[in-house]
Amino acid sequence: MTSSLSNAGNRLELLLFYLSGKRRFAINVLKIKEVIPCPLLHQLPSADPNILGIAEMRGKTLPIIDLAKAISSSSKRSLSEEQIKQGSVITTEVNRSHQGLWISGVDKIVLCDWKDILPPAKGSGIGSYTTGVTLINNELVQLIDIEKVLGEVLGLTSSHTEELNVDQSKLEAVFGKLVMIVDDSSMAMKQTISALDRLGLKHISANDGKVALDILTDYQNGSPHTIEPISMIISDIEMPEMNGYTFVKKARQLSKFKDIHVLMHTSLNGSINMHEAIACGANDVLTKFVLDELVEKIIENLIASPSK
Repeated sequence: MTSSLSNAGNRLELLLFYLSGKRRFAINVLKIKEVIPCPLLHQLPSADPNILGIAEMRGKTLPIIDLAKAISSSSKRSLSEEQIKQGSVITTEVNRSHQGLWISGVDKIVLCDWKDILPPAKGSGIGSYTTGVTLINNELVQLIDIEKVLGEVLGLTSSHTEELNVDQSKLEAVFGKLVMIVDDSSMAMKQTISALDRLGLKHISANDGKVALDILTDYQNGSPHTIEPISMIISDIEMPEMNGYTFVKKARQLSKFKDIHVLMHTSLNGSINMHEAIACGANDVLTKFVLDELVEKIIENLIASPSK
C-alpha cells in the first residue's frame, strides 16, 4: 500500500477498518504492505486457533490471522467459508515478519496528529491489545497493538532461555548502569526489560514520549529522586501523545541529555525510519525484536555514551 502523504514527524496516517459490526479500529499505514480481498486459504490442522489458514502471495507463504478473534479472549466465533471470502486481508511487515490480518471490511485512510493519539485505558479484553485511542468524527477509534497480537499468535517473542554470548569485560563495563525504556507496547516493554535484566542493568520506563520527557525534565531540574544518572535511552517510534521522533528532539534540548546515546527500537521496517531517527537526534535504529542484536546495540551504545 502506498500513500502520498507524509507519515513522519508529528503526523501519521491510519487505516480505519472493521472487525465486526460498525465499530472501527486502526493501524498505522507504515506497517501495511497492501490491503486485498481475502485470497484462497489453505488450512493448517495444527495451527493456532486464531489463524484462518495460509495464503500464497507474491511468492511468499503468509499466515492469515483472524484479528477479531485474536484480540478477544472470549471470542469463540467460527467464520463460514463465505464470510471469509467476503472479508479483506491487511498484509503487514512488523518485527521482520510478514503476515496477513483478516478483517471484515475497510473504511478509509485518515491523517492524524500524534498529539491526538491518547494512551488507552488500562484493562483486559480488547483494551489490552490497544496502544492508543483517538477521536475521528466524534467516534472513539482504537489503535491495535500488532506486536502483542503477533507475539501471542505467532510466537514472535525472543526466548528468555537463550544464552547471551557477550564478552565478560564488556558486561563489567556496563553493569549497573541505568537505562530508560520508552515504549507503548506491553509486549515490547517486557522483552526489552528482560534483556536489560540479563545484562545486569537498571531501568526506568515510560509508555509514551510525553511521560518520558516529564521524567527527563525532573532530572534536568535536579529533583531529589533523580540522583542516579540515566546512561542511555531506548525509545519506540510509534507512541500516543508524543511519538519517538518528537521525544528525542525535545530530549536533546535538555542540557543533561544533549549527548546521551539514544537507540530507536521500532517494529517498523524500512530506511525511512533510519533517516528520520538520525535527523531527530537518535544515534542508532534497530528493528524489533532479535535478542542478540538488541543486547549488542545496548552494550555498544552504553560504552560509547559519555560518562556521567
